[in-house]
Amino acid sequence: MKSALFASAVVAMAFAGSADAATMRQHHGSKHVKQVVADQPKERLGTLQCEVAGGIGMVIGSNRKLQCSFKQRSGKIERYVGTIGRLGVDVGVTGKRYLSWLVVNTVPTRVGDGALAGRYVGASAGASVGLGLGANALVGGSSKNFALQPISAEGGVGLNIAAGIAQLKLQKAG
Repeated sequence: MKSALFASAVVAMAFAGSADAATMRQHHGSKHVKQVVADQPKERLGTLQCEVAGGIGMVIGSNRKLQCSFKQRSGKIERYVGTIGRLGVDVGVTGKRYLSWLVVNTVPTRVGDGALAGRYVGASAGASVGLGLGANALVGGSSKNFALQPISAEGGVGLNIAAGIAQLKLQKAG
């Protein structure tokens, strides 16, 4: 589990130093909505913060509902719902947890209008005895064009130990 946390921290630090070169462009459609357009890989696009429902780990996996808000660099906030699951060791009981990720692009892309919707996979580790800590480094989206890097440790309460492969599925709330 320590190696998974270490690997997540290394990946997060690699992306944290990314250039903040995302630019604002006007979207020309039926509405004039500002969008963040990232022309270069590894640009910081915003932050994704999620509230995860509590539950019971089922030894070799878990699946929990979540609600998220994505704050773009432009200040616009989008809402998402979905699930986060883990395949691997997940034993114990947890209360509500909070996750926070820095969102960066892996290829040139745009952000807005539900662009973060899709499936993400990556490494996950966590433990709690009372208060707990954990991290999830994920890559995905509809075209696998986003990376979610932990900004800080996952926070929650419970009695739990977990490590494995995480899968996050997001869809635009509405």
